[in-house]
Amino acid sequence: MCAAVCAGAAALLTAGGDQGMRRAGLVLAGGGTVRPATGWDPERWLRAVRRLRREWLCLPVGLLLAVVGESVLPLVLGLVAVPWVRRRLRARERGRDRERRADAVVALCGGIAGELRAGRQPGQALLTAGRATGALGGAEAAVLAAARFGGDVPAELRRAAREPGGEGLAGLAACWLVSVDGGAGLASGLDRLEAALRAEQDQRDGLRAQLAGAWSTVVVLALLPVVGLALGWALGADPLRVLLHTPVGVGCLLTGGLLEAAGVCWAARIVRAGERA
Repeated sequence: MCAAVCAGAAALLTAGGDQGMRRAGLVLAGGGTVRPATGWDPERWLRAVRRLRREWLCLPVGLLLAVVGESVLPLVLGLVAVPWVRRRLRARERGRDRERRADAVVALCGGIAGELRAGRQPGQALLTAGRATGALGGAEAAVLAAARFGGDVPAELRRAAREPGGEGLAGLAACWLVSVDGGAGLASGLDRLEAALRAEQDQRDGLRAQLAGAWSTVVVLALLPVVGLALGWALGADPLRVLLHTPVGVGCLLTGGLLEAAGVCWAARIVRAGERA
């Protein structure tokens, strides 16, 4: 009872503090109306759902299987799977961010070349295209400051090229250095750099399309145990009870799980080796 009262008081204080913060923010911003805090705020709940990490879905799935199979083992396996799924999802997100950054670098080269042909100076062209494309990443402030105040733009571009997906900025730095020291045309060099980066991007997309069938095979291999369990239920058997409540079933579950994980990792490693090649 005491714990429930403390929890309710904390919730009321949190809600009141949240409302006070909103009121203070609106007053400092120069006006607006403050809506009273209610128990149901759809926007807040939607934001909370978006912040929910997908790897934590392993816990409800494990809980459901634990209830159906009347065993705590699926819940333990779901809890153990959370860090592994988190690592895989983070790696996939980093890969997507790397590809988006590479595409933005290609757009940056084309944007600078277009601005130069429109009559802008190189520094102004870099400022305009850099803000528009977002290809400079975390080094955007340093690169744009160097372009605006006459700093060492090639050095800042090379530092920005160390970030994942920004490798093409090293070519931009080389073109910039050649155009400043040797007087060569920066626009023509950027056109050639853009063409080379686009050819590399097309090659990567073509390789991904060719490997789509191999990735489908990996997914099918991963789903085969689920298909086997579904067939067991369809035939009137109770595979979860056998796997979770008998010594032979537990042994088969552990052995099959290890073999399945090894097979999926092996197949995925082969496909990734093809991607790297």
